[in-house]
Amino acid sequence: MRLTILGGGGFRVPLVHRALLDDARRRPADAPGRCTELVLYDTDRDRLAVIASVLAAQAEDVPGAPAVRLAEDLDEALRGTDFVFSAIRVGGTAGRVADERIPLAEGVLGQETVGAGGVLYALRTVPVAVRIAERVRAVAPDAWVINFTNPAGMVTEAMARVLGERVIGICDSPLGLVRRAARAAGADPDTVEFDYTGLNHLGWLRSFREPGGADLLPGLLADPVALDSFEEGKLFGAEWLQALGALPNEYLHYYYFRRETLDSVRTAAETRGEFLDQQQGGFFARAARVVRDAQEPAASYALWERTRREREETYMAESREATGGWQRDSCDLDGGGYDQVALALMRAIARGERARLVLNVPNGRTVPELSPDAIVETVCEVDGEGARPLAAAPLGEAELGLVLQLKAVELAAVEAATSGSRRAALRALALHPLVDSPAVAARILERAGH
Repeated sequence: MRLTILGGGGFRVPLVHRALLDDARRRPADAPGRCTELVLYDTDRDRLAVIASVLAAQAEDVPGAPAVRLAEDLDEALRGTDFVFSAIRVGGTAGRVADERIPLAEGVLGQETVGAGGVLYALRTVPVAVRIAERVRAVAPDAWVINFTNPAGMVTEAMARVLGERVIGICDSPLGLVRRAARAAGADPDTVEFDYTGLNHLGWLRSFREPGGADLLPGLLADPVALDSFEEGKLFGAEWLQALGALPNEYLHYYYFRRETLDSVRTAAETRGEFLDQQQGGFFARAARVVRDAQEPAASYALWERTRREREETYMAESREATGGWQRDSCDLDGGGYDQVALALMRAIARGERARLVLNVPNGRTVPELSPDAIVETVCEVDGEGARPLAAAPLGEAELGLVLQLKAVELAAVEAATSGSRRAALRALALHPLVDSPAVAARILERAGH
């Protein structure tokens, strides 16, 4: 099986490679669905060389490790592939800095996927993602596309208009929430069944249970000590979670505690984008010297691992600062989890085996108030035919209201990005619940050059 990663020079590519190596250690080389070739493509050749060096160090002494090939152009990367993993960052980390700083200058939240920053990122990214989808359709029509490019919901929405159900969006946040909640309730994270529905970075865990057992969520919500033992419990607090009756995705902290998170971001010495721009820029500059001087790949890997650990430790630091400045648990520092979701999805499709995952897929009848083609994030059953959303409990009125409003924002952003319509872009920004005025939205567009 051949896997192509677009954005192959991205900092987190070694996490996907690590998951592939774990699979190689466990399963024979001729096992169905095992990756035997990994193709990397990136417009930044220097970063691509650095990441290739890190992968070489990881694969050392791993029998049956997938061969790694660097493609010269997009069509070469796509031709003959079975799966395409899209993890591009249009504009690089410098683009993220602008997406965050421009809204903050107008007094509203700047964040990579949430609020005005997320809309600006979509306006820049969706046209590139659509062109990629068109090349996949032309060059590798039988390939499955797994999208992790942010903002994942909007990008998957746009790509699905070209590729239909052969593009599936993934995110590691729901998986992390389920696993943390299960551990806090004393259940096995690998076997719990659960109900999670919403949009990307806007979903809620409404129930979870061990097979054949009763719902464990009410007991967890009634236990302040257990709630305080994991990230979402600390972020939102027992009182609010008990009033809400569900466990929100961590990104909903920007909505429920918008004043606190905005104050935290505005008073911080640097935005998350500025931190990553400096941190990753420093890593790639140092690692490039290692590659240029033909040092052992282990040196690149050691640099990468130290940088990765710091990145995980500082994840969502502004929200944690707004709720007391606590540190992340050690079990949440291993690398995010999206790599495991991607591998589980690929295995289920390639082997025709059934798996249940939280994915971004066409709605069908999951949220009846949305179009069947609208992309939602929910629990799906996956097999050789792809991913299908499972029946879910209806969203409450408050949750449904947020989902409908954010879907209107997403659709307007996709329209603006694909047509160039300033009116659609203004609608996308001004309708967002974290942007408090159409006049502010217009000024943000002007500052961003739209």
